[in-house]
Amino acid sequence: MGSTLAQKVWDAHVVRHGGSGEDLLYVDLQLLHEVNTPQAFDALRAAGRTVRRPGLTLGTEDHNTPTLALDRIIADPAGRRQAQLMRENCAQFGIPLHRLGDPGQGIVHVIGPELGLVRPGMTIVCCDSHTTTLGAFGALAFGIGASQVEHVLATQTLGMRPLKNMVVDIPGRLPHGVTAKDLILALIARIGTAGGQGHIVEYRGEAVDALSMEARMTLCNMTVEAGSRAGMIAPDETTFAYLAQRPGMPQGAAWEAEVAYWRSLRSDDDAVFDRSVTLDASTLSPYVSWGTNPAQAVPLDGRVPAPGDFAGEAERAAAERALTYMDLRPGTAMRDVAVDAVFLGSCTNGRIEDLRAAADVLRGRRVADGLHMMIVPGSARVRRQAVDEGLDRVFAEAGADFRAGAGCSMCAALNEDRLRPGQRAASTNNRNFEGRQGKGSRTHIVSPPVAAATAVAGRLAAPADL
Repeated sequence: MGSTLAQKVWDAHVVRHGGSGEDLLYVDLQLLHEVNTPQAFDALRAAGRTVRRPGLTLGTEDHNTPTLALDRIIADPAGRRQAQLMRENCAQFGIPLHRLGDPGQGIVHVIGPELGLVRPGMTIVCCDSHTTTLGAFGALAFGIGASQVEHVLATQTLGMRPLKNMVVDIPGRLPHGVTAKDLILALIARIGTAGGQGHIVEYRGEAVDALSMEARMTLCNMTVEAGSRAGMIAPDETTFAYLAQRPGMPQGAAWEAEVAYWRSLRSDDDAVFDRSVTLDASTLSPYVSWGTNPAQAVPLDGRVPAPGDFAGEAERAAAERALTYMDLRPGTAMRDVAVDAVFLGSCTNGRIEDLRAAADVLRGRRVADGLHMMIVPGSARVRRQAVDEGLDRVFAEAGADFRAGAGCSMCAALNEDRLRPGQRAASTNNRNFEGRQGKGSRTHIVSPPVAAATAVAGRLAAPADL
């Protein structure tokens, strides 16, 4: 029996097989941000331990960072303290850190690939569930807790029980106007928020092969919203072309040797998966969430469902609660839902490709009166590139608010970037939980083109509607 992509990467990193069924894995890279990491460093100091491989760890400030200006002080005292501790801890233990204002600063899942730190076949961890993003490169990447962060800092290893393997085959081509965001929303709507629980998901098929690296990162980013521990895509020519442009890549014969190894990182033809799902890409259209978890989503040309539309009692109860919180009536056309704000950004859709897609829709148009559209780049590098390409002028002429700083912003609502109670937003982030974007906020998850069209129309809309 052959091996899956995930099994190949896992097996290559086993330091020791434990007697209790747990493997000790070597970790190639650990990424850190300012939230959830102070506890790990405190425990490290209390135990008298050092960081074993500081060069295999990188920190960045992203969750609490102000976006209005680079010289603004973090308003929230707790967030300000987290950032200060991050700086002190990284300085004490010799860990490189990208602070707000640094050229390499940005959302942790965005800057890793930008800086050439993420490569096929690696094991990568971070104290953030959306580390799954980096599986787009054929890496085994997943989020961990504070105690595990400490363990990796001290030993460069992590104990884990092997996970099950799931494959999502996606034949066909995505229709015009349908994005990777719509693809993952359609998948989660089908299998549910626990559909991949206990599994590593591998995405493959014609539609996946056609995606850019940035779109693949979007797809893997939201894998965790289906309950999966990690999402992976086998590296191919698209991957190699992207990596060839990154800093620090080997050259000449060393590069060819790397690529030769990377080509071996794909599931064998006779590999057996524990679960298999097929989703025909050609049947999809733009999706939008209506409820309070990512599985509560429908096509944009659909309607708000009624609790009675669901078979299970738990699903019906969840729908009732969501409809009450979201203040929506069953049967309402999604295109009739008006919004107060639009957010474009996050580790899901804050890359240059996402900003370009929004700019293409906004060019020559204006944001609807009374609506606030906030655009926050995923990294300082993304912002510089947007300015170099003139996207900042497109946003300004459209009346959109293109922020100066990079970070998680309204996705996490840990700084001033948040909705007021009762406000409704179309957002390109990854979660629509109650209060996710501010207390009492109502979030509709959408793709960048739909976000931009919604900003112009003042209601949920696709670019074709304009």
